[in-house]
Amino acid sequence: MKFTPRKINLYLLYKLPSAFITGIRIKSISEKSAVVKVRHKWINQNPFKSMFWAVQGMAAEFSTGILMVKCINDSGKRISMLVTNMNATFTKKATGKIIFECNQGELIQKKIQEAIETQEGQTMILTSEGFNEDGVSVSKFDFEWSIKVKS
Repeated sequence: MKFTPRKINLYLLYKLPSAFITGIRIKSISEKSAVVKVRHKWINQNPFKSMFWAVQGMAAEFSTGILMVKCINDSGKRISMLVTNMNATFTKKATGKIIFECNQGELIQKKIQEAIETQEGQTMILTSEGFNEDGVSVSKFDFEWSIKVKS
């Protein structure tokens, strides 16, 4: 599959409908980074009139996960992936458009190569930070991903 924002957003609609309904959309993807956007609106708000933490988490995880899926696809190998841990920090109310970005494509490629060469599972921590329209950080998520080459 060619990784374009349009195809990935259609994938969201069919495979992750809760993310699609809450407004999560891929903005861009390359070999090194993935950018996901989500706008605060009625469907994804909490009682305090800001974006629900779980919606921010879905957007953040998607920015790390789709980058990993692209790198795995580019490797040509069958590799399983799983989130094994997550940590989050919230620093400001998330209102308006929030952009989450993961810039760790090189680390992912390195870990995939290690997994292929050693045939052993690998873990990595991928970070996605969310910024509002003023460029202020609203939240930061660290996801521990585990990968393993399928036999």
